[in-house]
Amino acid sequence: MAPKRPFYRSSTFWIFFGLAMGVVLGGSLPRNEFPQAYNLFRFLSKAFISLIKGLIVPLLFSTIVVGIAQTGDIKAVGRMGGKALLYFEVVTTFALFLGLAIANWLKPGAHLPLDLSAHTAVAAVKAKTGWEIALHLFPSNLVQHAAEGDILPVVIFASLFGIALTHVGERGKPVLAFFDGVAQTMFKYTDMVMTLTPLGVFGAMAYNVSSMAAGHTVNGQTMAGWPAVFQLLKQYSLLVGSLYFALICLFVLVFVPVMLICRVKVFAFLKAIKEPAITAFSTASSEAALPKLLEETVRFGVPRRVASFVIPTGYSFNLDGSTLYLVLASLTIAQAAGIHMSLGSQLLMVFTFMLTSKGVAGVPRATLVIIAGTCGSFGLPGEAGIAMLLAVDEIMDMARTTINVIGNGLASVVIAKWEGVFGTETEALPSEEPAL
Repeated sequence: MAPKRPFYRSSTFWIFFGLAMGVVLGGSLPRNEFPQAYNLFRFLSKAFISLIKGLIVPLLFSTIVVGIAQTGDIKAVGRMGGKALLYFEVVTTFALFLGLAIANWLKPGAHLPLDLSAHTAVAAVKAKTGWEIALHLFPSNLVQHAAEGDILPVVIFASLFGIALTHVGERGKPVLAFFDGVAQTMFKYTDMVMTLTPLGVFGAMAYNVSSMAAGHTVNGQTMAGWPAVFQLLKQYSLLVGSLYFALICLFVLVFVPVMLICRVKVFAFLKAIKEPAITAFSTASSEAALPKLLEETVRFGVPRRVASFVIPTGYSFNLDGSTLYLVLASLTIAQAAGIHMSLGSQLLMVFTFMLTSKGVAGVPRATLVIIAGTCGSFGLPGEAGIAMLLAVDEIMDMARTTINVIGNGLASVVIAKWEGVFGTETEALPSEEPAL
């Protein structure tokens, strides 16, 4: 076993350190008294967000094309593949609508600070008719859509392109290899960008706290300094608490009934999944938990051939925690901006997230990339919204990643049960003691 890295070499440690320093320095250097410090905080936040925005089109386009081209042929993946994809879509749809309901109920963004510089673009979007919004789904000029950050038509084009690629056969293999190479390169490029996350978190939190410390009005009362900072932290606590509450509801209202329907022992499953779930929570990385997740699900009774297919596929198509967060976060941005989204617009956003949430599970902070792109399509101030969310994204990422891992472990058990092969193969694992 490799020696454990010191805590100070962990990215999570530095992200939380940046978060804490952002609160301290932002509260100590109010915008009105220290404008140069405020400008530095703003620069760090905006520069990091600009790097994220640059990832959107090439990353989503390549991953969607490769994901569909590699798994879109149901005959190739067989009956098990069809069942897995059906299960993934049903559960992630429940997650999306649960996020929609809780965001509309708790309204976590109602009092969060947000720069409304994009508000003029919102009015134009809100003025569109239902037919115009539906027509907007169809891509007319891919380059123009990409340049304008209009992500929804790009996603539709990438999805259709991936489906077409599955029907080309051997002649399409060079094209698939090219986009696979682009996707892998974008993953590495994203890793490079995400090493700057502690600076981005520091800048975002310090930027927001410094602005709040300069003074703002709450319920008709003007607040400044540390009382204003504590008010901001209170609102952030509501956002974080809303996500954790929503994820608990997802587990209780969706995962537990699925286990009961499939006759999976709830506490036995939780015991089996405990270690990979803890790894996911502490690292905020689904990839870090993958080896142990495969091992524990096989030990629990899932045949290795099932676990090895379902779990990696689920890492692209079964992001239960992340998909719930996408809706919750986007509506939080809308609420913070004072923008009312109609039910039709919210449902269209849910449909968009059904597409954009596929294929980028292995990318750190992938949800920020997806939110930044989708907000632009719905007239929401995505850049300011990402700056607002970034301050506490690490805390929320830990929880949603844990649910992603638990959901994929459960998916492998469900598919094994559905196929009638659960518990039929007893495979001795290296760490497993022989049965007495």
